[in-house]
Amino acid sequence: MSPTVTSRVRAFEPLPDALRVLDQRLLPREEKWLTLRTVDEVADAIRTLCVRGAPLIGGVTAYGMWLAALRARDAGLPSLREAVARGRKQLAESRPTAVNLFYALSRADRALEGLRDDADAWVAALRACADEVVREDVAACQAMAQHGAALLPDEGGVLTHCNTGVLATCGIGSALGVVRAAVAMGKKLRVYADETRPLLQGARLTAWELMQDGIECTVLPDGAAAHLMWRGKIQAAVVGADRVAANGDVANKVGTYSVALACRQHQAPLWVVCPLSTLDPATVDGRGITIEERGAHEVTGALGGPSWAPDGVRVFNPAFDVTPADLVAGVVTETGVARPVNHASLAVLRRAAPSASRSG
Repeated sequence: MSPTVTSRVRAFEPLPDALRVLDQRLLPREEKWLTLRTVDEVADAIRTLCVRGAPLIGGVTAYGMWLAALRARDAGLPSLREAVARGRKQLAESRPTAVNLFYALSRADRALEGLRDDADAWVAALRACADEVVREDVAACQAMAQHGAALLPDEGGVLTHCNTGVLATCGIGSALGVVRAAVAMGKKLRVYADETRPLLQGARLTAWELMQDGIECTVLPDGAAAHLMWRGKIQAAVVGADRVAANGDVANKVGTYSVALACRQHQAPLWVVCPLSTLDPATVDGRGITIEERGAHEVTGALGGPSWAPDGVRVFNPAFDVTPADLVAGVVTETGVARPVNHASLAVLRRAAPSASRSG
C-alpha cells in the first residue's frame, strides 16, 4: 500500500466565525497569520496574493461566501441576500484565471438552492459547502500524489515551476504533492525549483515548503532550466495548472510554456497535476482563457525594494501563459491520468468523478 503523504506546512485554518490564513507575501522570512472576518478581507487576500494557488483560492473563496452570509445573518433576509450577492461579485473579480474560484462560487450557488428563507440555514449551508470543497481537495491531493508519483523516475532530476504544494492547495499539494509521494516511496529524486519570476514563488515558497519537510532542493533562475536539461540533469518536469481547456491546453504560471518547449527538445516529460475542478470543458482551447495581467511594479523592482528599471518604461506582466496540449505528457487528476492529452481523454477523467466534483 502506498504511504499516506503528510506535510508540516499549513496554509489556512477555519475558525467558528472567521478564517485564518498564512500570509504568503511575507514568506520565507516571516510566518504571519491573518484572521479574515469578512468577504471583503477574503477577496483582498486573494487579489493581493496573500492567498494564492488555484485549489487553495477555491477553498478560501468558499469560506468567503460563508463569511458574507455570517456577517449579514442578523440584518434581515433582504440584506442577507444582498450581502451574499455582493460578496460573490467581489470574489469573482479577485482573480480571473483560476477556474477553481468560479467552481467554488458555483458550489455555493447550488448549496443555497431550495433553501427556506432562514438566515441560519443559509449560513450553515455555506459553511458546510466550504468544508466539503476543502475535504474534496484534500482527498484529491492524496489521490493525485499516488497517480503522479508512479510517473516520476526512480532516480534523477525533477523540475518544478511556481509553487504547487500546501501553500497552493487545501491538502498536500498538486505537483509538489506528487514529489512528496515519490520521495516517500523511496525514489531518489533531485528537486530543482525554478525561482519563478517575477514574484519568486519557487524560491520563496516551494523551497521553503520542501525544506520544512526535509526534502532537499536546488533553486535556479527560470532561464537556467533548459541548460540543466541540456546537461542531462533533469529527467522530468511536474507543474500545476490554473485552468485546463477542453482540448488540454494548460494555463499555468507564466514561464510554464518555456519549460514545456525545453522538455520537448530534451525528451523530458512534462506532467501537469491538477484536481478535476481545474478542468474547464466550457472553454474550447487555450485562446479562450482569460490571462490576468498584473502591475508593472512586480517587474520593475525587487519585492518591497527600490525600482531597478527606468521610470516610465513600459511593462508586460502576464501572470500566466498557455501551454499547448501537445507539449504535455499527461494531465494527472484524482481519477487518473489523461494521456495523450486531448478532449476525449480529459472527458473520461471527468466522467469518472462523483457528480459534485465535476467542473463545468
